Amino acid sequence: MKESLFLKDEAVLAMEEHVMEKYRRAGQILAEVLAEARPKVESGAKLLDVAGFVEETIRSKGGLPAFPCNISLDRNAAHYTPSPQDALCFSENMVKLDVGVHVDGYVADAAITVDLSGHDLLCEASRAALEAALEVVGPGVSTARIGEVIEETIRGYGYRPVANLTGHGLSLYQAHDEPAVPNIGRVRGTILNPGDVIAIEPFATDGSGRISEGPVCEIYGLSGPRPVRLAAARSLMRQIEKSYRTLPFARRWLAGERVEYALMQLLRGGVVHSYPVLWEAEGALVSQAEHTVVITESGSEVITRPGGRA
Repeated sequence: MKESLFLKDEAVLAMEEHVMEKYRRAGQILAEVLAEARPKVESGAKLLDVAGFVEETIRSKGGLPAFPCNISLDRNAAHYTPSPQDALCFSENMVKLDVGVHVDGYVADAAITVDLSGHDLLCEASRAALEAALEVVGPGVSTARIGEVIEETIRGYGYRPVANLTGHGLSLYQAHDEPAVPNIGRVRGTILNPGDVIAIEPFATDGSGRISEGPVCEIYGLSGPRPVRLAAARSLMRQIEKSYRTLPFARRWLAGERVEYALMQLLRGGVVHSYPVLWEAEGALVSQAEHTVVITESGSEVITRPGGRA
């Protein structure tokens, strides 16, 4: 069962406020980091340098990355993070910067699109859809209603929402949990309750509106520890368990003897799973906007807005 922030006895209520402050702190660190990272996304800058800046700045402010900094270009919608020796530089790209921060396992997740490609209206479509969703979100609201509002807004700009990407719940050491928050209208949804923590993330595209898995993968997650024969793989499994638990990690974060081979052994053995890059059709562009929201008794609180609650 997902942890509730709003149980009834006084002792738990005191704990809940402590937990809520950790969510708020994660959200404000994230807002500050995105503001500082945005101007670094410029033509000629290395993706690896920006990712490193984001992740180190999170640590310097007292948080930890909840997942590797995602820097997805153009048709790529999600899950691109630089490889250890990545030499790719920004050019005339549509850049999605998706960042997660956790404080003691309590996760905030937000994203912006920095457009270097000259397609301002497509970026505005995802931003406007996010703002429209934030206007309706609250206790008793169905996620189907959120999807309906997102789809109506994006189509109003002349684009398509990405139908098979959704927002999601957040919980302790879980960057993707229930409920799913669709980007299209659906007949059925999940009714939101006080204590739910969700990431709302509209994706708008001038392509087909559906993504598929690409061939690149630099992000992994622990499925669960299992018996492993290779000593290097056992050592890496312990490193992952201790450092990341159930949160995603980047290949470039790993250290140790024969780490590449050990990671492949863990992948083949089902100890870890992969997060391949997700992309649209060739030639398409995708924009993204995202905030983390806590559902309260009286409404909602957006914890990843700059400056705090709003």
